[in-house]
Formats: sequence, structure tokens, C-alpha cells
Amino acid sequence: MATPKLLSVFFPHLVAMLVFLDLANAQGLQLGFYKKTCPNAEAIVRKTTAQYISRAPTLAASLLRLHFHDCFVRGCEGSVLLNSTKNNQAEKVAFPNLSLRGYQVIDGVKSAVEKVCPGVVSCADILALVARDAVLMIKGPFWEVPTGRRDGRVSNANEALTNLPPPFANITQLKAMFLGKGLSVKDLVVLSGGHTIGISHCSSFSNRLYNFTGKGDTDPKMDSKYIVNLKSKCKPGDVSTTVEMDPGSFKAFDEDYYTLVAKRRGLLESDAALLDDNETKAYVKLQTATYGSTFLKDFSESMVNMGKMQVLTGMAGEIRKHCALVN
Repeated sequence: MATPKLLSVFFPHLVAMLVFLDLANAQGLQLGFYKKTCPNAEAIVRKTTAQYISRAPTLAASLLRLHFHDCFVRGCEGSVLLNSTKNNQAEKVAFPNLSLRGYQVIDGVKSAVEKVCPGVVSCADILALVARDAVLMIKGPFWEVPTGRRDGRVSNANEALTNLPPPFANITQLKAMFLGKGLSVKDLVVLSGGHTIGISHCSSFSNRLYNFTGKGDTDPKMDSKYIVNLKSKCKPGDVSTTVEMDPGSFKAFDEDYYTLVAKRRGLLESDAALLDDNETKAYVKLQTATYGSTFLKDFSESMVNMGKMQVLTGMAGEIRKHCALVN
């Protein structure tokens, strides 16, 4: 068994090596990658995405989450889109992914692109572009999406369980997970701001309301009046009800999320955890005090950073014909 001293020497080198490999692959990405092979690809993605978002704007939050869940497991290579097979349970069926939505949008966009440029544009790139376009369509920020990702051939439910930051994670766990992926502490607090849109199931935070330490108590880090409000919506054992993550503003991409966190009204333990670290707390206070003066710009930059995580480029992986199936 490795000694703590040996681990303390080895782990930083391992993280550094993984980050170096990620950077090497990320250099295979470029803006306008399909300029010659499928010049209308991004326009087709944007138009088709708009058809879905115009009918169901709340899908924007779902598609952003789908992209996040893809990138944090094996990198941004479309593994979250794959179906299970007879001999393999895919990421889709892992507990944290059971509430994911928006697969039909990705399939619809892929089909539209395939009609014009068969076998050219990867599902991983389509997911990255769709997430950006969907957020922009609900008046969120724009960010450039370098393309050239290839699709992975492996999807494993257990890897989703170990790689996705859980809603009950503390700040130490969150920082370790983000740093281990080559992201920064700033990326952590900025990307958490994505919770400004969307909803959450009561089961993701009900322990904070009813049984935080196993003694039928509430989480002292949550505002007591907010607890009363949430209890009126989420009864003990409720696994189906959903609540807004940014009450009153959950359809708008704004800085209100940080105002709520500062008031101890972050819905998840991982939201509240942002007040437990000097750097993340300072960012929360900055956005609250300045009405989100840098949030949209910061979010765009962090999304670009996340979109480069562990990508497959060159001849690695494949270009799937159907996003739910390997070729």
C-alpha cells in the first residue's frame, strides 16, 4: 500500500502529466474546424437548436448540464450520449444522469447535419455547439467553440459515479475534482453559476431540510426561512418534485445565483460550499456587490476551458453516425 508521503509526491506529478496530455489534445481543436469539410455545419446546428429552444426554452439548462456531464467523464467526447448494450451499462443509466434531458435535441441536430455532411461532424462537437447556442438563445453569454473533437467509443456507468461532482460535495472535494480535470478554482465557482438556470429534484437536497446529520435536523448553513419555504414544496421522501435553482429568475441567465448563495440560499450543499473557501467566497461577494460585472465574460472563458477537457482529436476515436451508438 502506498504511503502518504509517496502519494504526496506522486499525485501532483500525475495531475501535471494528465493536464499536459489534455493540453496536447486540446491543441488539435480550432475555430472553424469544419470550414472546408462542412462549411454550413455551425449554421445548421444553430438553426436546428433554435427550433427546439423556441418551443421549450427550459431545455437550455438541460443541454448545458448534458455538456457538463459529458466533459467530466472521459472528457468532452460524447460518451454520455451512448446507449447501454447487452454487456455494458452506459453513463446514461448512472444515478446522477437519470434526470438528464435533451438527448432528442442532439439527435435532431445530428440528423440535420448528417443530411448535408455525412460522417464529418462529431457528436461531441455537436453537443458543445448546441450547449453554447441554447444558452445564447435564452439571452445568456456567447463563447467561441473550437471544434475538431472526435467521439469516444467507451461509456461506463461506474465512471459517471466517480467523476461527476455530487450535489453534497464539500469545497475540498469540489476543488480536488476540478483541479484533477485541469480546471481552476475560479472555473469551479464560475461554472457553478450555471445553476442560475434550471431546476433540481427535492431528493438532491432534502437531507438539508430533514435529516442533515442523521438526527432529524436541518443544515445550519442554509437560511432558516428558506428551509421553511422549501419544506412546503418538498415533503420527506419526495423524489419527483422539482424546484427552481434560482427562484424567480431560473429562466434568466444572470448573477442572481450568487446573490442567493451569499444569503445562504444556495439549494445544494455544493452551492453552499462556495462560502467555505476564501477564493470562491470572494468571487461570490464580487458578483453580488457588482451585479455580476464580470460573470458573463468569466462564464464564457470557463466554458471554453471545460470544452477542451480530455478531448479526442486527430485519428483518435471516431465520428459516430448516430450519437447513441458506436459505429
